[in-house]
Amino acid sequence: MKSILPRITVNTAILIILLILGIDQGSKIFIKLNYPLSIYGQPAIVDWGFFKLLFIENKGMAWGTKINDILPFVSENTGKLLLTLFRLVAISFLGAWLFKTLKKESPQLLRLALCLIFAGAIGNLIDSLFYGVLFSHSYGKIAQFLPDQGYAGFLFGHVVDMLQFPIVSWVWPDWVPFVGGESYTFFEYVFNVADSAISTGVGILFFFSKKVFPQKN
Repeated sequence: MKSILPRITVNTAILIILLILGIDQGSKIFIKLNYPLSIYGQPAIVDWGFFKLLFIENKGMAWGTKINDILPFVSENTGKLLLTLFRLVAISFLGAWLFKTLKKESPQLLRLALCLIFAGAIGNLIDSLFYGVLFSHSYGKIAQFLPDQGYAGFLFGHVVDMLQFPIVSWVWPDWVPFVGGESYTFFEYVFNVADSAISTGVGILFFFSKKVFPQKN
């Protein structure tokens, strides 16, 4: 069956990637240069109930997980360095896969998914590589751009997250093991535009796997 998506060429892929990067980096820089870090218990920057705009800095991977949380014998700085280097390697493989895919006959959904994942990965990598040098810290104050000294060194920047959709909250019944009586919010994770692009791309690969990876006769 013919794809309803327009053909994604190399030039189209570049435009998609640049658009996502522009929105991602623009939103992050805007947050950093206009608001201090959001502190737990204080009002959100924007609070519409189902949507909140915050300013969080993530030093680790998804949901704030750090390598030293998994490997306690690794220091936090070493873990952060390893994470940034891993992102560099992963993006190199993603870029090669995307370029190879664009150069041959391949499903448009696969091209779109790889563009989204690649753009999102670069967006978060930029934070890790450069933000520590380009900005001062945001604890209790608004960050400065190009300060005399940044809040961290090259490769040690923190990823900026700001979007939250706490769709529904409840309190677990007392009889529920381990969490009884505790409150829970779904979906409480804070993320950014780059994360959204990565999640969408991975979702396309997963839910449309038969179209993305068609079986050859």
